[in-house]
Order: sequence, then structure tokens, then C-alpha cells
Amino acid sequence: MNELDAAGISDPALRASYSECKRLNSLHGKTYYLATLLLPKEKRPFVHALYGFARYADEIVDDLASTLSPQEKADALHKWSSGVLKDLETGKSSDAVGAALVDTVTRFKIPHQHFVDFLHSMEMDLTVGTYATFKDLSEYVYGSAAVIGLQMVPILGPLSDGAYAPAEKLGVAFQLANFIRDVGEDLDRGRIYLPLDELAADGVDEEMLYARKLTPEIVRALKFQIARVRELQREADPGIDLLHPTSRPCIRAASELYCGIVDEVEAIGYDVFNKRAKTSTARRIRVAGKAYVQALSARRALD
Repeated sequence: MNELDAAGISDPALRASYSECKRLNSLHGKTYYLATLLLPKEKRPFVHALYGFARYADEIVDDLASTLSPQEKADALHKWSSGVLKDLETGKSSDAVGAALVDTVTRFKIPHQHFVDFLHSMEMDLTVGTYATFKDLSEYVYGSAAVIGLQMVPILGPLSDGAYAPAEKLGVAFQLANFIRDVGEDLDRGRIYLPLDELAADGVDEEMLYARKLTPEIVRALKFQIARVRELQREADPGIDLLHPTSRPCIRAASELYCGIVDEVEAIGYDVFNKRAKTSTARRIRVAGKAYVQALSARRALD
């Protein structure tokens, strides 16, 4: 039985929308997609739908940068996001990814505000290039990452409302790990996602970052940011046990692989300007293999 059949999705148009979301996930979300495969088949399409929505919005903001002006991107994002938010209210959509999203949100009663907040952060990317403090950055990170964790919880199966706060923290940890890895790429887009006051505390300013020369000050600043990721991961970890047993292996694997990005930054000597920190294939296989065994065990225990 394939994923769509297992999830009880039979309408042809809806199946096509879920399939498009899965394609986006498999194409762009390598680690995310790998973790999704650890879930029971009947849960996977709904995770694909959330990813498809987020990825499509991100494509408008970033991937179309070479073909659209900032104003054109803003107009395109506003037009698409307004349509999807309206579809969420009416409960139906003909959009290629919106149809699956609306169906998922309706099935799991996911608050619409999460998607409003996400799209707000996408709009910030079109106008905001730096963040003076971590509090300022947190507004962006809440919408771009924390709400992703909150959206996921109903699908994963919370055993109590206590599962939500840890999921939010884990989403933030994932995003901050990406910011550390992508310092060089973000500079290419004219963005710095590390709080300027925290950088200044370690003797780093914007000019030093744009010089793209690794200095002791920059290394010190990156170490500070890495410590925050690990602390958030530690705080979020107990929340995994508040999810349905069949969902836990997926989230544990995602936590190790996503937060593990900072391990890879350390492994390249913090040179985020000239190298891209990547999780090794060996580590992916090890983490996924262990999680797969745990996932099978959890499913058999419930049979």
C-alpha cells in the first residue's frame, strides 16, 4: 500500500497535490525527506504537504531572485500567500500545493495563525537584512521555524499539550544551526542572521563578515551561536517522549542530523566562508539505520 492509500487520500486532484508536495520534499529537503520516511506511511503525506507549502514560499523569496526584482517578488509572494490563506478559511483550494495543505490543516485542526506567522517571516526576508538583537531575530525565527514544529505536532501525535513547547524549541534549534552553516551564502543575499550585538560582543562587525576572512573573533562568535543550538536541543529532547511512539524515531533522527550541522561546522574549522558543512553519508546511514530499527520496533509493539 502506498502512502496516499494508507492515508486514505483518494480524490485524484488531491492525490496530485500531495504528490507535488512529496516531489518538492524529496528534491529540496534531503535530510527532512529522509526523516519523513521513518514515519508510518499514513502520516507521511501530511508532512510532505507542510514541507511543500514552506518550500514553495521560500522559492518565491530566494530561488527566483535572479529573475524577479524585489518588488516583483513581494507582489508574487503576497498574491500567492493571500490565495492560500483565503483557501484555508474556505476549506478548499485548487493551488498545486495549497490543496494538500488545506486538506492537512483541516484534518488535524492546525491553527491558521501558524501559516500567517510563517508568511510574515517570508515577507521579512524581502526587506530585513540584519537583526540588532536575538530578540529581533526571534520574531523572524518564530515564523520561519518555530511554527513548523508547532504545525507538525498534531500529525506526529502528541500525548499531551506538553509536546508543543519542546517542538517549538527544536524548530528554532534547526533554524539557528542552518544560519551558522549558511553564513557565507546568506551574505551573498545581503543577509546576516546572527544578532549584531552578540557578534559585537566578540569583536565582530558586518565589515569583518563581508571580508570573508576567518578570524579568532569570528570563531569565538560562532562557538557562542553553536552553544545556543546545543542548549535548545537539550531542552527540546524530553519532548520527543511526549509524541506517539511511532513518531519518536523520526524526530530523534531529525534532531541529530539537523542539530548535528554544528558538529560539521566545527569539523571544517568554522570556515563557513569557503566550505559548506555537510553531514557525512556515513553519519546519515548510521542515524537513519538506528532510527529505522526503532521505528519498526515501535510499530510492531502496537500491532
